[in-house]
Amino acid sequence: MIQLSDIQAALERIRADIRVSPCTHSETFSGLTNNSIFLKLDNQQRTGAFKERGALNKLLTLTQEERNRGVIAASAGNHAQGVAYHAGRHKIAARIVMPLPTPLTKVSATRAYGAEVLLHGTNYDEAYEKAIEQSQQERLTLIHAFDDDAVIAGQGTLGLEILQQHPGIEVIVAPIGGGGLIGGIACAVKETNPAVQIFGVQPSRIPSMKAAVAEGKPVTLKSVKTIADGIAVRRAGERTLPLVQKYVDDIVTVEEEEIANAILLLLEREKTLAEGAGAAAIAAVLNRKLPLQGKKIAVLVCGGNIDVTLLSRIIERGLVKDGRLVRLRVHLPDYPGALHRLTGILADHRANIVETAYDRAYHGVNLGDTAIDITMETRGPDHIAELLAALVSAGYTHERIL
Repeated sequence: MIQLSDIQAALERIRADIRVSPCTHSETFSGLTNNSIFLKLDNQQRTGAFKERGALNKLLTLTQEERNRGVIAASAGNHAQGVAYHAGRHKIAARIVMPLPTPLTKVSATRAYGAEVLLHGTNYDEAYEKAIEQSQQERLTLIHAFDDDAVIAGQGTLGLEILQQHPGIEVIVAPIGGGGLIGGIACAVKETNPAVQIFGVQPSRIPSMKAAVAEGKPVTLKSVKTIADGIAVRRAGERTLPLVQKYVDDIVTVEEEEIANAILLLLEREKTLAEGAGAAAIAAVLNRKLPLQGKKIAVLVCGGNIDVTLLSRIIERGLVKDGRLVRLRVHLPDYPGALHRLTGILADHRANIVETAYDRAYHGVNLGDTAIDITMETRGPDHIAELLAALVSAGYTHERIL
């Protein structure tokens, strides 16, 4: 198991090539949670995520023979880019095995950094198995995404930075995939100041570390899809689990809609772009998954590499959850002027119609009537309640489509 000295050495080793990311106070999130929230923005690293810390530390510990043979890694994206970028800067040949569903933006960026990309498997675990196979066949040095002491120590430098930036911090909240990030941070922080609480956050769909802690050993979960693809790891690390058991105070989970809403809030309120994994920690804080009041909290926003098509869908989901986008099915008589009357009521209440769809044959529509699905931009839940009341008052039958 790594020690504080390993993380301190890693910080000295990578300092010249890694940005000291800001850890800024958020008035918005502080007000929403009754805490003092600081956002550690490691999505501002060159490759858009914290992963390059561990990747670079591992690369810098290789022997010359290992450098000459080249390296291989398996990754859903951020570790891939970290390895590719820093391997290229240090003239080390790199091959990255990425799962087939990896967002195109991450694949393209990895190739742009000079690495050879091999797409294989439906998830990280299958890509990792392929990387092991090729590592053994071609004597390439495997750089694990999280279950490697040098990688864990590199990620742990984030913890030392937070303590340097805000010595009075009381709580740190970080996302968990395989556990390399939180394992390194927790070791660095707890060995420096044991009073600081460390909390981890996982998607409720694939809480592999939470399951490992409960079982006392890594367990393999079923593969599922989540918008937090960067931490969708089916099995926690053998090296990271003991660190989590020793140093992490608790692990909580967040739902998909909560992550989507956190991404939206970061964009709107903080002008910060986060991917699903990068927004998981703030999602837990905003949705009060942790028993924290009046605390000085550092929350990691540790990745910003998100596919723009996925981002558009996440924004829409977030707007729905936030009550600023609503879809209603309204039954009305099918005669000239009926729609005009309905839209007049909606206009009077300042709802902006963005989409409509008629249906005369389904949804239990009576002959001579029609059903219309109307998607509207609203000001929030209170505005939606106002619209529903107005429709009832006008005699319309309606239902909300979720």
